[in-house]
Amino acid sequence: MRTKIEIAGWLREDHFNLFNSFDEPYYSINVDIDVTAAYAKAKELGVTFYNYYLYSAITAINSHENFRLRAINDEVFLYDKINVTHVVLRPNGTFGFGYIPFVPTLEEFVALAKVETERILATKGLDLSIPNENIIHFSAMPSIKFTGLTHARSFGFKDSSTKLSVGKVTEVHGRKMMPLSITVHHGLIDGLHVGQFIELYQQVLNG
Repeated sequence: MRTKIEIAGWLREDHFNLFNSFDEPYYSINVDIDVTAAYAKAKELGVTFYNYYLYSAITAINSHENFRLRAINDEVFLYDKINVTHVVLRPNGTFGFGYIPFVPTLEEFVALAKVETERILATKGLDLSIPNENIIHFSAMPSIKFTGLTHARSFGFKDSSTKLSVGKVTEVHGRKMMPLSITVHHGLIDGLHVGQFIELYQQVLNG
């Protein structure tokens, strides 16, 4: 479900109207997050590290109101729930797009992720029928320790979904650190909110 935001008189009215008029309203912030506790927690629970940090990401997203806002045809909506579309790598080197609805428990999420991964591995090409409103885009590049990242975008498509990417885990002073890129629509989300999300994500990762 979603609720329409009346832009006139909205706290973010001026900010939204300004940045939504840009050809490129997105900006990105790149940070390193501590996944030491998350890595141990995933092992303890018997789930893959990937599923654990993906579930933690979508949980943190749903915990912050600004990250549940979407701009559609110059209108703004607040969604009750944000789901995730993610990249699944196939053995032949191609990838497919998966879709996992947000669920309240890690156990449910892992079960859905397993089914979706198996579906993608059994198919070829890209499924572009995935809903594109109340989602985030998530990708992982576990072999790359990046310090910056950009996304391929069609400026003719007015998108407002948050995009998260993670990279290679490395040891830094005995801690496991993972690069995280956060790309957001500036009409909906400011640096303040990105900082709040990073804190939320770290808390969820730590269990």
